[in-house]
Amino acid sequence: MTIRPTALLIDFDGVLRSHDPATAELIELRHGLEPGAILAAGLEWDRQLPAITGQIKRDEWLENIAEALGVDEAVVREWDAYKGEIVPEVLRFVKDVRSAGMKVGLATNAMDDLGDVLALHGLTTQFDAVANSSEIGVHKPAPGFFRAACALVGAHPKQCLFIDDADRNIRAARAAGLSAYRYTPGDDLSYARKALGI
Repeated sequence: MTIRPTALLIDFDGVLRSHDPATAELIELRHGLEPGAILAAGLEWDRQLPAITGQIKRDEWLENIAEALGVDEAVVREWDAYKGEIVPEVLRFVKDVRSAGMKVGLATNAMDDLGDVLALHGLTTQFDAVANSSEIGVHKPAPGFFRAACALVGAHPKQCLFIDDADRNIRAARAAGLSAYRYTPGDDLSYARKALGI
């Protein structure tokens, strides 16, 4: 017998928040960098992991990127000033799930400034809980991340639907006992709505 989820865990970047790559590319080209160079440097695992598990602050992460690229730190901070856009349809979905009486948790690999970013986008009150890897000390797709996220919304893994844009996170969530759905840009989330009964 299939258990209908009674709580939602949803990813931030790539699901609720999107970024226009052209914005970053203009900054990079203006400073003589290849398009995508700053993000690529930031995502190098030995640089990203300490930042998303709370070992270093975002400021130090930005400093490390600048050093790796051999550019002034101001260039990287200009790039970092762009905080993306919230996807309206996904935010509406989050609101509808909460209106239906279910808890919603943001479940994301993020840094110490996540609270500020949520405030900037007016999202501070939109979630019942926030599972931030840098606060938990464990990142997706580790099983401990999903256990902590479920606990934050007060639900057993079998009661949670997890939505993410990365296949490895989806597979890991299912292995941890959650229901999971992979989001792609433009998705109307009708399948997720049906799974939640809304």
